[in-house]
Amino acid sequence: MKRREFLGASCAAGLATASGLAAAAEPAERPKKDYYELRLYRLDAGPMRERFDAFLRDAAIPAWNRIGVANVGVFAMSEGNSADLYVLLTHKSIESFATASHRLLADAEYLKAGAAVLDAPKAAPGFKRYESSLLLAFDAAPQLEVPQKKEARVFQLRTYESHSDAKAQKKIEMFNTGGEIALFRRTGMNPVFFGESLIGTKLPNLTYMLVFDDLDTNKATWAKFQAHPDWAALKAKPEYADTVSGITNTLLRPTPYSQL
Repeated sequence: MKRREFLGASCAAGLATASGLAAAAEPAERPKKDYYELRLYRLDAGPMRERFDAFLRDAAIPAWNRIGVANVGVFAMSEGNSADLYVLLTHKSIESFATASHRLLADAEYLKAGAAVLDAPKAAPGFKRYESSLLLAFDAAPQLEVPQKKEARVFQLRTYESHSDAKAQKKIEMFNTGGEIALFRRTGMNPVFFGESLIGTKLPNLTYMLVFDDLDTNKATWAKFQAHPDWAALKAKPEYADTVSGITNTLLRPTPYSQL
């Protein structure tokens, strides 16, 4: 081999080796994080709720699935007499969230199947109103975790409010890198999602959902978590002091047609 060719080959080999080492040194690409839209529909018991159940089951959920919104969760209140429903929609991108309504209204099958609610007169609307929050999944739980289907299940929805953006981010850090989510898992908690609220009410806050076999399991698992020495050590760290100023706790049950 001529000297010039040898040097060229040697340089190319060196660059390839260096490139391979650099690629190996780079961290693996993080999984894309889900966006969650959490809706609370205000409904009256009786015909309004029954009509809206049929709308979600026969029109809305199939249409959401067709536009790529899978595993739609629909939850009723576990306690009390409220007819309201929570609906959890999982989007793989912010574009999916932003364009979902327009795509649904361009779906002829959805318009036909959902006419009883979509075309309801002002005097007899399909629902009273709905509230909506947009959340971004946590780094330590980047995607929706679909629970195993069981006959009797209790879903727990919890919102932690903070008195400042800085404290809200510290509480999210406590879950992500502080080890709170990891401890949840070690003590038998079953997460569905963890999300930072980007748009919604009572900001700044975070919201997460857990699922349990039943109420007894819910109480026993929380007791195990709260008694764990790692939790005592974590909550005693000064950097995580005063990160939560209010907690909303809601127990839910899935509707028969919920996909979660």
